[in-house]
Amino acid sequence: MSDLQAIADRVEIEALRGEFTDAGMLRDFDRFASLFTQDAVWRIPVVDVEFVGREEIRAGIERLGEGLWDYLVQATHPGTIQLEGDTASGRAYVLSFGQMRDGSSHLNYSVYHDRYRRTPEGWKFSERADEIKYLDTPPLAGSPPENATTTDDTRRSA
Repeated sequence: MSDLQAIADRVEIEALRGEFTDAGMLRDFDRFASLFTQDAVWRIPVVDVEFVGREEIRAGIERLGEGLWDYLVQATHPGTIQLEGDTASGRAYVLSFGQMRDGSSHLNYSVYHDRYRRTPEGWKFSERADEIKYLDTPPLAGSPPENATTTDDTRRSA
């Protein structure tokens, strides 16, 4: 593999990890599921779930996003990427916080343990597992702003 190909692969995998966070926070469940291979596995041990296959992942993220969280904010930080031809493995470091539908709060720092596969559509997750390293559940002091606008809202009104 050329050095340029390795650089391109790393950039594409890092973009995949960014898409995961963006699709999840925007509750774009179809895009979220499309980031996984058809036979992928997504594990979240803290809520005792394992989703196998793109369809189950799609249904699972919607169930979690709509049923579990009132809001969730997640910031993913680069970790490692080990390239192995058309497969790769890696880790990403994550800060997540939000409020659950039942009123409880959740703040955690975790590590995503990933496996990636090159597909005709680009790099996809073949496995993603969330390992929480720190968990804090006291009520969060803040909340989403009452009249929050997005960049898209601002552009439309200008």
